[in-house]
Amino acid sequence: MAVSIETDAISQRLQRVAAQAGLPEVEVSTHYGTPALKVGGKAFVSVKNGETIVLALPIDRKEQLIEMAPEIYFQSDHYVGWPALPTRIDAIGDEELQLRLIEAWQFRAPKTLRAAFDAC
Repeated sequence: MAVSIETDAISQRLQRVAAQAGLPEVEVSTHYGTPALKVGGKAFVSVKNGETIVLALPIDRKEQLIEMAPEIYFQSDHYVGWPALPTRIDAIGDEELQLRLIEAWQFRAPKTLRAAFDAC
C-alpha cells in the first residue's frame, strides 16, 4: 500500500507532536500497512486514512472522550469493543493531540518504560 501525501503529512505531524511530548523509544513503523508510531513493538497511534487516526486507549477512556468531544472522537462498527479510538485529525489541535498521544503511549508502553516516563 502506497503512502499518500496526506497520510505522510499526518504521520509527520504525529512524529512531531510525540517528540514535543518527550515520549521515549517511539518507533516510526506501520500497522496493518498504514503509518504508525509504536512503543515496545506495539502501535499506540496509526493513520487510518487522510482524515482519521486511531489511538490505542482503554475502552472506558474511549467512551469518555467520545462523550466529551464527539466532533473529534467517534466510534465505528469496526472498533466497537476494541481499545482503539478513531479520531478526526483535522478537528484535533496539537495540544489535545499531545495529551492523547501521551495517554496512548502510556497504555501501550512496557511497564518499566512507562514507570520511568511517569517518574519524570
